[in-house]
Amino acid sequence: MENKRHLTLKHLLIDNKKYIGLQFYSDKVINSLIKEFKDLDWSKEFNMHYIPNNKANLDTIFSLFRGIAWINTNYFFEKSNSKQLDETFDISWYRKRETYSDYKYCPASYLDKLEIKRYSNNTVKSYISCFEKFINHYPNIKIDQLNEKDVRDYILFLVRRDLSNSYINQAINSIKFYYEIVLGMPNRFYQIERPRKEKKLPKILSNAEVKKLISATTNLKHKCILALLYSAGLRRGELLNLRPSDIDSERMLVKVNDAKGNKDRYTLLAKSTLKDLRLYYKQYRPKNYLFEGQKGDRYSASSVANIMKQTTKKARIKKHVTAHTLRHSFATHLLENGTDLRYIQILLGHNSTKTTEIYTHVASNTFNSIKNPLDL
Repeated sequence: MENKRHLTLKHLLIDNKKYIGLQFYSDKVINSLIKEFKDLDWSKEFNMHYIPNNKANLDTIFSLFRGIAWINTNYFFEKSNSKQLDETFDISWYRKRETYSDYKYCPASYLDKLEIKRYSNNTVKSYISCFEKFINHYPNIKIDQLNEKDVRDYILFLVRRDLSNSYINQAINSIKFYYEIVLGMPNRFYQIERPRKEKKLPKILSNAEVKKLISATTNLKHKCILALLYSAGLRRGELLNLRPSDIDSERMLVKVNDAKGNKDRYTLLAKSTLKDLRLYYKQYRPKNYLFEGQKGDRYSASSVANIMKQTTKKARIKKHVTAHTLRHSFATHLLENGTDLRYIQILLGHNSTKTTEIYTHVASNTFNSIKNPLDL
């Protein structure tokens, strides 16, 4: 018989002391076993039993409940969402900002922890911006005096402003990062409700529109950027991290290093793209990165965004097109041409086919076999 007993571990901070919260549905066996902890106590605030947070108690939990209950540690052991990207940590923009006496800035410890965790520069900017907006929402309250109710009220404030779910989630992440990672109080705000994830279908271009877009530019570097984003199904950050050695012309593959989830993968290299890349290499002679700026550093994300905007306008495509639109189009066109979903998952670098399955909702061949009742 399948064991349905679950014991969830939570980090609790009570009177500035760390405890292990024990959360479970009432069960005679578990109720009996937890009484073996000498320092067991009950919290009305958190509605769960708790014991002192130390190695001995943690070891006892796993020993005591082995084979009896499944122990959920998802809320207990720290997980890092950082990306080990090949880029230099840069907060020069932060130091160059104009300062104001009545404005509260990110603590130095926050910046230090972001650097230690090696978060990407884009994430760093987002976290700092979101966290500073949060602490300045309460101008007369010190950061460490803010409590869970203050966080909830702020999130409600964002919701009422009709901000996007992704922004609200980013705001929550930036706040949790300070209290849980910087101050070392993991999962302090685990009860904060997040907005439901929006299930929007990806925006895609037709194959003809993609070719029209790539042909619209006369700039060889821009053409190669657009062609690689589409033909290899790359994320913008993956494209910017490419090095000349990542183009494998013998095997007609592109190696993607340190992608999302710190994983490497191979994806497709189109013959037409390789031809353009060879011309591009002879003309530009990139050294470190495949696409470099004027000073020889890595090409910027904003430059790619500008290329997308200008070329879309030049091609007279009315849709809003981003780098990710080309990635979505790559996956959808593969599916429409009969490529197995599992292979598409590998090419895109998705952890699960569930993520890739969204393209079945936009692929035209999904509906081709269905006859419209009006035409019957």
